Amino acid sequence: MARVAGIDAVAAETGFSGVVRVDSGGRTFARAYGFAHRGLRVPNTVGTSFALASGTKGLTALTIAALAERGVLGLDTTARSLLGDDLPLIGDEVTVEHLLAHRSGIGDYCDEDADRPITDHILPVPVHELATTEDYLRVLDGHPPKFPPGQRFSYCNSGYVVLALLAERAAGRPFGELVHDLVCVPAGMTDTAFLRSDEPAAGVALGYVGERRTNVFHLPVLGSGDGGIHSTAADVHAFWTALFAGRIVPLSRVRDLTAPRSHVPAENMRYGLGFWLTGDAVQLEGHDAGVSFRTVHSGATTWTVLSNTSEGAWPVARRIGELTA
Repeated sequence: MARVAGIDAVAAETGFSGVVRVDSGGRTFARAYGFAHRGLRVPNTVGTSFALASGTKGLTALTIAALAERGVLGLDTTARSLLGDDLPLIGDEVTVEHLLAHRSGIGDYCDEDADRPITDHILPVPVHELATTEDYLRVLDGHPPKFPPGQRFSYCNSGYVVLALLAERAAGRPFGELVHDLVCVPAGMTDTAFLRSDEPAAGVALGYVGERRTNVFHLPVLGSGDGGIHSTAADVHAFWTALFAGRIVPLSRVRDLTAPRSHVPAENMRYGLGFWLTGDAVQLEGHDAGVSFRTVHSGATTWTVLSNTSEGAWPVARRIGELTA
């Protein structure tokens, strides 16, 4: 654990803004850097809450898994069976499992194969109009499929919003409530929730896309299945502990979620159902305008980097990976 102190040097060199936590062998290193609110000079603390961007997808996958355990839907449930006439370009054969594995082939409203800056304004509707999962229908519609379902891996944000929509329609409850009750409560994640970006709260870091400019106009005002949940380093550690203790879903289901479905050479990783896999490690990560996040669980070691800037987490995450390898 003493080697992890080298993170301070990397943070200083890169101007890192965020929180680092490393748990290994019963010991914890936790450190905060930079500001949660630059205008008011409010510092980040180890308890500051950050947006997780696509790290949310792991919680979405677990919400779907918990609903499957309860018989509300299944991995073989077709999207069409719950969509009805909505999103007609999604093929009748697309299943929940295809969506979880990023093997559905459906078109993506936020296509990560497109070559554009992370700070572009990409949403075709005003961000304040995306306050419920049903509101996303206008964003999800009109994107032709890329390939037949099951043919190959293609990372797809739309797929995880569709999963949230299916969960809501199958369970008859808002997606945020389902994540809270089925994942956060059993995991003891008391400081994890979907928060509106236009209602900044104490203890929550603003996301920055420039020296002073925030990301409030870049992302939906309230996130859904593909991103937007906020959490703390302590809650992320609680998540991993609860997941591999079988407190969120049974361990047999955890093994299924973390079994590789695809090899992704471009990322030098594999992908399961909601989780990235490398070596014997399981990880979640997210990258968005004003957000960068990575957390890795491997054996007795768990580490997490949360940042309220678009790229800030990556140099620190690489350094931690070297130190904990």
